[in-house]
Amino acid sequence: MSLADLPHARRHVIADRLSAGHAVVAADLAVEFKLSEDAIRRDLRALAADGLCRRVYGGAVPIAANDRPLAARMKEAPARKSALARAGAATVRPGELVFLDTGSTNLALVEFLPEDADLTVATNAVDVAAAVLRRQDLRLLMIGGEVDPHLGGCVDAAAVDSLSRLRIDRGFVGVCALSMSDGVLTTHFREAVFKRTLIERSRHVVGLVTSDKLQAAAAHRVAGLAALNTVVIERDVGANVLKALRKSGAEVLPVDPAQ
Repeated sequence: MSLADLPHARRHVIADRLSAGHAVVAADLAVEFKLSEDAIRRDLRALAADGLCRRVYGGAVPIAANDRPLAARMKEAPARKSALARAGAATVRPGELVFLDTGSTNLALVEFLPEDADLTVATNAVDVAAAVLRRQDLRLLMIGGEVDPHLGGCVDAAAVDSLSRLRIDRGFVGVCALSMSDGVLTTHFREAVFKRTLIERSRHVVGLVTSDKLQAAAAHRVAGLAALNTVVIERDVGANVLKALRKSGAEVLPVDPAQ
C-alpha cells in the first residue's frame, strides 16, 4: 500500500517538510503521490486547520510556532489557560464594559466571568462572541468588520473605527509575545494597530500571559510594559521577570501553572 492510499501518513510527510521550513506546491505533490491536485488541496486544508501551515495560491508555506491560527491554539494547554483566565476574571467588577481581544486564553476567560454582575462584553473575536452568547447573564457587543480567518476575528479599519468609539472599563489585550525591553508584541501589523487602539480606549488594561510568551518572537510592537495595568502570568517565569513587571507599574498576579 502506497502513501497515496494513506492520507494520514501522506499528511505526516508533508507536515515534516513544512516543519523543516520548506514551502510545498500542490501540483508537485500531486505528481509525487500520483493523486489529483484536489486531493492534495484537501491535505493542505487539513494541515492548515491544525495550524501546521498557511495556505497560499498553489500550495502552502510553513508558519512560525507563535503564529498558529486560533483554531489550533484553542486545543493547546487548556488547563494552563483556564488557570490564567480564572485569575483574570476575578479582577472584573460589576457593571463593567469588558473587552475581550482575540486569543485562546481570552476565550477561556468567558467561562469564569462573574455571574449576574451586569456585565457587557465587547469583542472582535467570533469564538469569544459565540461563547458569550451561550451565557444568558452577559450582554454582547460585537465589533464588526472583515473576519481574518487566521486570527478568528476582525482587526481591519472598520473594526478599529468601531473600537475607537467605545469607552472600555477593562480591556483584556491578547499578548502574542512579551519582552521586558519592548513590551507587548504581536505578529501582524493590522493586529498591532487594533491592539494599540484597545489599550488607548481602556481605563484598565489586563494581559493574560503564559510563560512561553516570554520566549516567543513577534515583529510588531504594540506598547511598552507600562501600558499593562494588570498582568496575570504563570509563576514559573522567574523572579526577575516578576520584578521587571512590577517595576513598570503593573499589578502582577502570579498563577501556578496547571498541568
